[in-house]
Amino acid sequence: MNTMTIGRIARNSGTPIETIRFYEREGLIEKPPRTESGYRNYQPDVISRLSFIKQAKSLGFSLTEIKELLALKFSPETNCGDVRSQAEIKILDIEHKIDSLQRMKRALVKLVTACPGNGPTSECPILEAMETEKLG
Repeated sequence: MNTMTIGRIARNSGTPIETIRFYEREGLIEKPPRTESGYRNYQPDVISRLSFIKQAKSLGFSLTEIKELLALKFSPETNCGDVRSQAEIKILDIEHKIDSLQRMKRALVKLVTACPGNGPTSECPILEAMETEKLG
């Protein structure tokens, strides 16, 4: 059997050891069997699982969502449409976040425009607005 230590998995996948242990605890990767001396014995396919997790995170999926995607990937009852639905939900989530960020930006631009950039902080329109106005 061609197993690998956690250190080797970490090096080959570019994933810190503590992250690998965390993913084990969270159920994103299976807990490997251990040697008599307590070392973890990983199968080499864990590297592709870690790559999947890393790529899904880069697309904005949370660890809970990644766990769901992994369940879809390995379930014989699911199909591509199920995965597509999850991706479409993520797109809507991202669009809502973009809208929220744009509202924040508009509010900040308005506040910065109102601030002369000098004078005491007790008269700062930005700080005053944060304390007294409904922003956004």
